[in-house]
Amino acid sequence: MPSKIALITGGNRGIGRSTALHLAQDGVDVIITYLTNAGEAAGVVSELEALGRKAVALQLDVGGISSFPAFAATVRETLNATWARDTFDFLVNNGGMSRGGMLATITEEDFDALVDVHFKGVLFLTQALNQLLADGGSIVNLSSGLTRLTYPERMTYGSVKAAVEVMTRYLAAELGARGITVNVIAPGAVATDFSDGLLRDNPNFQEQIASITALGRYAVADDIGPAIAALLGEGNHWVTGQRIEVSGGMHI
Repeated sequence: MPSKIALITGGNRGIGRSTALHLAQDGVDVIITYLTNAGEAAGVVSELEALGRKAVALQLDVGGISSFPAFAATVRETLNATWARDTFDFLVNNGGMSRGGMLATITEEDFDALVDVHFKGVLFLTQALNQLLADGGSIVNLSSGLTRLTYPERMTYGSVKAAVEVMTRYLAAELGARGITVNVIAPGAVATDFSDGLLRDNPNFQEQIASITALGRYAVADDIGPAIAALLGEGNHWVTGQRIEVSGGMHI
Protein backbone atom coordinates (compact mmCIF):
# COMPACT_ATOMS: atom_id res chain seq x y z
CA MET A 1 0.00 0.00 0.00
CA PRO A 2 1.49 3.39 -0.97
CA SER A 3 2.52 5.78 1.76
CA LYS A 4 0.31 8.69 2.73
CA ILE A 5 1.66 12.14 1.85
CA ALA A 6 1.29 15.25 4.02
CA LEU A 7 1.85 18.88 3.02
CA ILE A 8 2.76 21.05 6.01
CA THR A 9 3.16 24.81 5.66
CA GLY A 10 5.89 26.29 7.80
CA GLY A 11 7.37 22.84 8.27
CA ASN A 12 10.96 23.97 8.63
CA ARG A 13 10.74 24.83 12.33
CA GLY A 14 8.65 24.75 15.49
CA ILE A 15 5.28 23.04 15.46
CA GLY A 16 5.47 22.36 11.71
CA ARG A 17 8.79 20.55 12.01
CA SER A 18 7.56 18.53 14.98
CA THR A 19 4.43 17.55 13.06
CA ALA A 20 6.48 16.47 10.06
CA LEU A 21 8.79 14.31 12.16
CA HIS A 22 5.96 12.63 14.06
CA LEU A 23 4.04 11.93 10.87
CA ALA A 24 7.21 10.45 9.39
CA GLN A 25 7.51 8.17 12.41
CA ASP A 26 3.98 7.02 11.57
CA GLY A 27 5.04 6.14 8.01
CA VAL A 28 3.87 9.32 6.25
CA ASP A 29 5.90 11.03 3.52
CA VAL A 30 6.08 14.82 3.74
CA ILE A 31 6.20 18.01 1.70
CA ILE A 32 7.16 20.97 3.90
CA THR A 33 7.12 24.62 2.96
CA TYR A 34 9.40 27.38 4.19
CA LEU A 35 9.44 31.13 3.68
CA THR A 36 13.12 32.14 3.56
CA ASN A 37 15.38 29.64 5.33
CA ALA A 38 16.12 27.03 2.66
CA GLY A 39 19.02 25.59 4.65
CA GLU A 40 16.86 24.99 7.69
CA ALA A 41 14.22 23.33 5.49
CA ALA A 42 16.86 21.12 3.88
CA GLY A 43 17.91 20.01 7.35
CA VAL A 44 14.36 18.91 8.13
CA VAL A 45 14.20 17.02 4.83
CA SER A 46 17.38 15.19 5.85
CA GLU A 47 15.83 14.32 9.22
CA LEU A 48 12.73 12.95 7.49
CA GLU A 49 14.79 10.93 5.05
CA ALA A 50 16.80 9.51 7.95
CA LEU A 51 13.48 8.14 9.23
CA GLY A 52 13.07 6.30 5.92
CA ARG A 53 10.55 8.68 4.38
CA LYS A 54 10.47 10.60 1.13
CA ALA A 55 10.47 14.35 1.72
CA VAL A 56 10.59 17.59 -0.27
CA ALA A 57 10.86 21.25 0.76
CA LEU A 58 9.15 23.96 -1.32
CA GLN A 59 9.31 27.73 -0.89
CA LEU A 60 6.00 29.45 -0.11
CA ASP A 61 4.81 32.73 1.35
CA VAL A 62 1.53 31.70 3.01
CA GLY A 63 0.35 35.31 2.81
CA GLY A 64 1.19 35.65 -0.89
CA ILE A 65 -2.18 34.71 -2.34
CA SER A 66 -1.30 35.57 -5.94
CA SER A 67 1.46 32.92 -5.88
CA PHE A 68 -0.85 30.04 -4.93
CA PRO A 69 -1.82 28.85 -8.45
CA ALA A 70 1.86 28.54 -9.38
CA PHE A 71 2.59 26.83 -6.07
CA ALA A 72 -0.20 24.32 -6.70
CA ALA A 73 1.32 23.57 -10.11
CA THR A 74 4.69 22.99 -8.42
CA VAL A 75 3.06 20.64 -5.90
CA ARG A 76 1.46 18.70 -8.76
CA GLU A 77 4.82 18.39 -10.53
CA THR A 78 6.51 17.33 -7.27
CA LEU A 79 3.90 14.66 -6.59
CA ASN A 80 4.35 13.24 -10.09
CA ALA A 81 8.14 13.35 -9.99
CA THR A 82 8.65 12.03 -6.45
CA TRP A 83 5.68 9.74 -5.87
CA ALA A 84 4.18 9.11 -9.33
CA ARG A 85 0.93 10.45 -7.89
CA ASP A 86 -1.30 13.40 -8.61
CA THR A 87 -2.77 13.79 -5.12
CA PHE A 88 -1.65 14.07 -1.50
CA ASP A 89 -3.53 13.05 1.64
CA PHE A 90 -3.07 15.55 4.46
CA LEU A 91 -2.91 19.36 4.45
CA VAL A 92 -1.68 21.05 7.62
CA ASN A 93 -2.15 24.82 7.48
CA ASN A 94 0.47 25.67 10.09
CA GLY A 95 2.61 28.50 8.71
CA GLY A 96 2.17 31.82 10.45
CA MET A 97 3.52 34.83 12.27
CA SER A 98 2.44 37.17 15.05
CA ARG A 99 1.93 40.89 15.36
CA GLY A 100 0.60 42.48 18.53
CA GLY A 101 -1.03 45.73 19.51
CA MET A 102 -3.68 47.27 21.71
CA LEU A 103 -6.71 49.01 20.26
CA ALA A 104 -4.86 52.33 20.25
CA THR A 105 -1.75 50.97 18.52
CA ILE A 106 -2.80 48.26 16.07
CA THR A 107 -2.23 49.43 12.50
CA GLU A 108 -4.01 48.62 9.27
CA GLU A 109 -0.75 47.13 7.99
CA ASP A 110 -0.60 44.76 10.97
CA PHE A 111 -4.25 43.83 10.54
CA ASP A 112 -3.86 43.12 6.82
CA ALA A 113 -0.73 41.04 7.38
CA LEU A 114 -2.44 38.89 10.02
CA VAL A 115 -5.53 38.39 7.85
CA ASP A 116 -3.44 37.55 4.77
CA VAL A 117 -1.34 34.93 6.55
CA HIS A 118 -3.81 33.40 8.99
CA PHE A 119 -7.20 33.64 7.28
CA LYS A 120 -7.17 34.75 3.66
CA GLY A 121 -4.04 32.72 2.99
CA VAL A 122 -5.43 29.58 4.64
CA LEU A 123 -8.67 29.86 2.67
CA PHE A 124 -7.14 30.47 -0.73
CA LEU A 125 -4.26 28.03 -0.31
CA THR A 126 -6.81 25.35 0.58
CA GLN A 127 -8.79 26.38 -2.51
CA ALA A 128 -5.68 26.19 -4.71
CA LEU A 129 -4.76 22.73 -3.40
CA ASN A 130 -8.30 21.38 -3.18
CA GLN A 131 -8.18 19.31 -6.38
CA LEU A 132 -4.82 17.84 -5.33
CA LEU A 133 -6.14 16.66 -1.98
CA ALA A 134 -7.23 13.05 -2.19
CA ASP A 135 -10.78 12.02 -1.40
CA GLY A 136 -10.76 10.56 2.10
CA GLY A 137 -7.97 12.91 3.12
CA SER A 138 -7.75 15.39 5.97
CA ILE A 139 -7.09 19.06 6.64
CA VAL A 140 -5.83 20.41 9.97
CA ASN A 141 -5.90 24.16 10.49
CA LEU A 142 -3.91 25.75 13.30
CA SER A 143 -5.74 28.13 15.61
CA SER A 144 -4.85 29.34 19.09
CA GLY A 145 -5.90 29.17 22.70
CA LEU A 146 -6.36 32.94 22.28
CA THR A 147 -9.77 32.34 20.69
CA ARG A 148 -10.99 31.10 24.09
CA LEU A 149 -8.99 33.31 26.45
CA THR A 150 -7.63 36.82 26.11
CA TYR A 151 -4.13 38.21 26.48
CA PRO A 152 -2.86 41.78 26.11
CA GLU A 153 -2.00 42.91 22.55
CA ARG A 154 -3.41 39.79 20.91
CA MET A 155 -6.87 41.09 19.95
CA THR A 156 -6.38 40.97 16.17
CA TYR A 157 -4.44 37.71 16.18
CA GLY A 158 -7.03 35.97 18.34
CA SER A 159 -9.88 37.35 16.25
CA VAL A 160 -8.35 36.17 12.99
CA LYS A 161 -7.78 32.72 14.45
CA ALA A 162 -11.44 32.66 15.53
CA ALA A 163 -12.35 33.23 11.88
CA VAL A 164 -10.25 30.19 10.97
CA GLU A 165 -12.24 28.10 13.43
CA VAL A 166 -15.54 29.12 11.84
CA MET A 167 -14.13 28.54 8.35
CA THR A 168 -13.02 25.07 9.43
CA ARG A 169 -16.60 24.06 10.22
CA TYR A 170 -17.77 25.31 6.84
CA LEU A 171 -14.98 23.41 5.09
CA ALA A 172 -15.86 20.26 7.03
CA ALA A 173 -19.47 20.55 5.86
CA GLU A 174 -18.53 21.23 2.24
CA LEU A 175 -15.77 18.65 1.86
CA GLY A 176 -17.48 15.89 3.83
CA ALA A 177 -19.08 14.57 0.65
CA ARG A 178 -15.57 13.63 -0.50
CA GLY A 179 -14.79 11.91 2.81
CA ILE A 180 -12.39 14.71 3.76
CA THR A 181 -12.20 15.64 7.45
CA VAL A 182 -11.36 19.19 8.50
CA ASN A 183 -10.42 20.06 12.07
CA VAL A 184 -8.67 22.70 14.16
CA ILE A 185 -5.81 22.22 16.58
CA ALA A 186 -5.58 25.18 18.99
CA PRO A 187 -2.28 25.28 20.88
CA GLY A 188 -1.78 27.26 24.04
CA ALA A 189 1.46 29.14 24.66
CA VAL A 190 4.36 27.25 23.05
CA ALA A 191 8.07 28.00 23.47
CA THR A 192 9.21 28.41 19.86
CA ASP A 193 10.62 31.36 17.91
CA PHE A 194 7.03 32.59 17.44
CA SER A 195 6.55 36.21 18.60
CA ASP A 196 10.34 36.58 18.51
CA GLY A 197 10.77 33.83 21.08
CA LEU A 198 8.62 35.63 23.66
CA LEU A 199 7.99 32.48 25.73
CA ARG A 200 11.12 30.56 24.74
CA ASP A 201 13.48 33.30 25.94
CA ASN A 202 11.63 34.75 28.95
CA PRO A 203 11.88 32.82 32.25
CA ASN A 204 9.37 35.11 33.96
CA PHE A 205 6.81 34.49 31.24
CA GLN A 206 7.54 30.76 31.40
CA GLU A 207 6.79 30.80 35.13
CA GLN A 208 3.59 32.76 34.55
CA ILE A 209 2.33 30.32 31.89
CA ALA A 210 3.21 27.31 34.03
CA SER A 211 1.26 28.78 36.94
CA ILE A 212 -2.00 28.94 34.94
CA THR A 213 -1.59 25.57 33.22
CA ALA A 214 -3.14 22.47 34.77
CA LEU A 215 -0.22 20.25 33.78
CA GLY A 216 2.17 22.65 35.49
CA ARG A 217 4.53 23.75 32.74
CA TYR A 218 4.69 25.62 29.44
CA ALA A 219 4.56 23.76 26.11
CA VAL A 220 7.25 23.03 23.56
CA ALA A 221 6.73 22.15 19.90
CA ASP A 222 6.89 18.43 20.62
CA ASP A 223 3.79 18.75 22.77
CA ILE A 224 1.79 19.90 19.72
CA GLY A 225 3.25 18.02 16.75
CA PRO A 226 2.28 14.58 18.10
CA ALA A 227 -1.30 15.76 18.65
CA ILE A 228 -1.59 16.86 15.03
CA ALA A 229 -0.08 13.59 13.83
CA ALA A 230 -2.48 11.63 16.03
CA LEU A 231 -5.47 13.58 14.72
CA LEU A 232 -4.45 12.55 11.21
CA GLY A 233 -4.35 8.88 12.22
CA GLU A 234 -6.91 6.42 10.90
CA GLY A 235 -8.50 6.12 14.33
CA ASN A 236 -9.81 9.69 13.99
CA HIS A 237 -11.47 9.25 10.59
CA TRP A 238 -14.90 10.05 12.13
CA VAL A 239 -13.77 13.32 13.74
CA THR A 240 -14.53 16.44 11.68
CA GLY A 241 -15.49 20.06 12.19
CA GLN A 242 -13.93 20.07 15.67
CA ARG A 243 -11.75 22.47 17.63
CA ILE A 244 -9.26 20.53 19.75
CA GLU A 245 -7.32 22.63 22.21
CA VAL A 246 -3.82 21.38 23.03
CA SER A 247 -2.82 23.69 25.84
CA GLY A 248 -2.07 21.48 28.85
CA GLY A 249 -5.18 22.94 30.48
CA MET A 250 -4.51 26.68 30.40
CA HIS A 251 -7.09 28.67 32.38
CA ILE A 252 -9.46 25.76 33.00
